[in-house]
Amino acid sequence: MTILASVTFNLYSQNENISPGIVGDKFPDFTLQTYQGDQFSISDFRGKNILLISSRGKYNDNTWCALCYYQYADFTDVELKKQIRKKYNMEIVFLLPYNMDTIASWEKTFPQELANIEKWKNPANSETLSGGQKSWMEFTRVHYPKTFDYANKKIPLPFPILVDDNQEVSKGLDIFRTEWNGTKTMQNVPTVFIIDKEGILRFKYISQSTIDRPSAEYILSFIDKNL
Repeated sequence: MTILASVTFNLYSQNENISPGIVGDKFPDFTLQTYQGDQFSISDFRGKNILLISSRGKYNDNTWCALCYYQYADFTDVELKKQIRKKYNMEIVFLLPYNMDTIASWEKTFPQELANIEKWKNPANSETLSGGQKSWMEFTRVHYPKTFDYANKKIPLPFPILVDDNQEVSKGLDIFRTEWNGTKTMQNVPTVFIIDKEGILRFKYISQSTIDRPSAEYILSFIDKNL
């Protein structure tokens, strides 16, 4: 019991002075457990680039953000095909402001939420849609073109998912919200941070809505040209 309390205190004390990252400055260090069972610290990856993606997480108390699943699946697809971590000497991590049990629910819901995106792209009544429904169908077809089918196989989780169960890191980076983009629930603003080998923040994108996050192709193009 004493050892566990000591470890917990040490993790929290390392995360007390986090502030929003400023492009061109050193990115704040922090330490969190990962959903996969390891420990992640920014400082442990000096000499490597880091792509840190904060997923929104929940859309409301009972619904996960489907587009966050697509974003994770998209980077997984590119990693499995092109080994982008090796190519760019880079670690890729995703941040969620929840505890282990809640993230387990996120993993369990993964296939269904990807299936929902496919329904948006290919609704049964696509020929008769008009107005906003038709615009949404067309938007999703353009911006979420890939199809991922995890229904009958194990979901690949190659990238560490950071467990920010006390929201200390998310709050320190000023991306945690209880009301955002039309919903009231515990969630993060979708954000992308790119940190170089010296620990300097080189890129930061904070979404204004859940649908405006940069694509994997855009992010990798920036990394290819600038790191």
